Amino acid sequence: MWIDFAPLNVPLDRRLQTAAVLQWTLSFLALAQCSLVLYILLVCSQYWALAALYSVWLYIDWDTPSTGGRRWERVRSFTLWKHFANYFPIKLVQSAALSPDKNYVLGCHPHGIFATSSFCNFGTEATGFSEIFPGVRPWLAMLAGVFRLPVYRDYCMSAGITPVNKESLKYLLTCCGTGNAVCIVVGGAAESLESNPGEHTVTLSNRKGFVRLALENGADLVPVYSFGENDIYEQVHFPPNSKRRKLQLLFQKYIGFAPCLFKGKAVFGDGSWGLNPFPRPLTTVVGRPIRVPHCPVPSEMEVDHYHALYIDGLKELFNEYKVSCGLLPSDSLKII
Repeated sequence: MWIDFAPLNVPLDRRLQTAAVLQWTLSFLALAQCSLVLYILLVCSQYWALAALYSVWLYIDWDTPSTGGRRWERVRSFTLWKHFANYFPIKLVQSAALSPDKNYVLGCHPHGIFATSSFCNFGTEATGFSEIFPGVRPWLAMLAGVFRLPVYRDYCMSAGITPVNKESLKYLLTCCGTGNAVCIVVGGAAESLESNPGEHTVTLSNRKGFVRLALENGADLVPVYSFGENDIYEQVHFPPNSKRRKLQLLFQKYIGFAPCLFKGKAVFGDGSWGLNPFPRPLTTVVGRPIRVPHCPVPSEMEVDHYHALYIDGLKELFNEYKVSCGLLPSDSLKII
């Protein structure tokens, strides 16, 4: 039989954890596409009026994602997300307090395949962000294109996820008072191609837009590193100049994300391949804030200065916590 089912004596909690992670994985891989297909089918069916009404709503609601969205704390606090976090498990660690009187730009590293730890820590309350950092509201930035997809856009907005573009991020840092933490997975799609178990590579050398954003809005920079993010999937890597690698890069350039070929854990048992991530511990450490002045029009020299300070802060965080998070003293962070 091609499906290797899990034994009947698997505890209920473990089954719920697996189901929670599976729905999240499928939301990335299928929900957005299925909602778009359903919308197209409605347009072409006798129920076209429903699609027309929804189109009117989309037109009216088009700019909502760029103005804070429709954050719903009840969605962020679903028990579902607790099961999600306990599957690995995922842990959030504070290395310094964040004052609710300031705004912040959190740079999250590494991206991994799906930025799993970033979503859990900053897109939900599963690891207790609001308790660890009272008075601070996290806003996870995501590829802007997904907010043009019907239904899926609302799913994202309810979790406090915002488009990763200058307009929406500036709104949160200037029009929503203080105590806002914009969380940007800096390496993005390019970094997902570098994800590999046992490796610690971040794409950061030429990523300076988030530093400029912090300077323009007077928001402090905070480095964040998730130990174990690269270990929960195994990726097939193609040679740098191969046709398949070039196809990945071409797709990333024009679509916005890289199609990674990865291997995870079987959902129903111990098969050799699956969609779910491997249940390996993830520890996300929020580093110490780097004070940033308000410079509405920062110079390149100022951007480079704070970018260098940020890199130093990220390296310091990595070296301080790597042993306690299961790495060897000889492990180092590679920045490309």
